[in-house]
Amino acid sequence: MPAGVGRYVHGVSELVLPGWEPGTVCLLATAGEEPHAIPVSTALRAGDRDVLLALGARRGALQRLREDPRVALAVLAAGDLAFTAHGEASVVADPLEGLDGVVGVRVAVDRISEHGRPTFEIESGVGWSWTDEAARLRDEQVRAALLALSAS
Repeated sequence: MPAGVGRYVHGVSELVLPGWEPGTVCLLATAGEEPHAIPVSTALRAGDRDVLLALGARRGALQRLREDPRVALAVLAAGDLAFTAHGEASVVADPLEGLDGVVGVRVAVDRISEHGRPTFEIESGVGWSWTDEAARLRDEQVRAALLALSAS
């Protein structure tokens, strides 16, 4: 188990969220009539039990978490990270400062399911890069706004 994840007890970590690299692709699952999951690349650790992420204001996932705040964020990343953070999501910035059409969401994590095992190691997450310069610059702005929100 990676350092800082916590002690493994029946699939649940008792301590704190580990850190992960900026841009890591995570899966955000929202509740509702049917399961719904989307990839997000803006999730950042904002404390021992908090995650901040950005969603487009018109995303179905945003509407779903406003109706039912229960969410799960699955992280599979380099450094042998394999866990799901379960908790309740709330909109904390609508819009995210300086970014029309982007909403800041905080996930208050109440449980961390650790998926790592001694029989395998996660060597990498999803490899990706922007192919559009304007999108890359906007992503930088989103990340900066989330970091500022995290510091407040």
